[in-house]
Amino acid sequence: MFPINRRGLILGAAGLVAATAARRPAYAQAPAGPHSLPPLPYAPNANERAIDAMTMEIHHARHHGAQVAGLNAALAGQDQLSAMALDDLLMRLSQAPENIRTALRNNGGGHANHSMFWEIMGGQGGEPTGDLKAAIDRDLGGMEKFRTDFNAAGMRVFGSGWVFVTVTPAGSLAITTKPGQDTPLMDGQRVLMGNDVWEHAYYLRYQNRRADYLAAWWNVLNWERLAARYEAARNGTLRI
Repeated sequence: MFPINRRGLILGAAGLVAATAARRPAYAQAPAGPHSLPPLPYAPNANERAIDAMTMEIHHARHHGAQVAGLNAALAGQDQLSAMALDDLLMRLSQAPENIRTALRNNGGGHANHSMFWEIMGGQGGEPTGDLKAAIDRDLGGMEKFRTDFNAAGMRVFGSGWVFVTVTPAGSLAITTKPGQDTPLMDGQRVLMGNDVWEHAYYLRYQNRRADYLAAWWNVLNWERLAARYEAARNGTLRI
């Protein structure tokens, strides 16, 4: 049943999400541990051209916050793993005890993916310049083909997952997808950028219209931050 307001009106799907969110605890204050929820680098309404403020708030504080809490809980008593940087932990999942490996994979992957996701948005879209543009032209066939192929890859993700662009130390780019909260870091690769195609990332505005969300997302990319990530990948300082 959908929730009903004081006037007895059915609030609908958006009201259901909002009412449910209001009843949940805020996960922004994660249990004590080595990892913390990074603040959004902009106001929740900064990405309105693609993502509404309520979705940003719920996605960041509750979904990402819960993953940080889950990651810290899984690392409790694991001093060696707790001392690792997040990317090192994800690249060495096979060394983790089997009984916590799934929790580390899901929550650690989600923490890395979302931290990257917030960082690369908050911009005005458009196109890159300089070395990043040259790499896109060389490896991905130019911006138009890149957008088309990236969105198509996002549409092929069955259920929940991510579409990424990986980057090598030599600056080569490639499009890939991962299920759930998996990340290319788990394969020893670095991530330039990625889009979250879990329904919680877009459902309030787009419902099941993932294609519309994927198309609109380009309008809020911050190409200056993406260029900085590209340079960091090439000089060995890119982390998540």
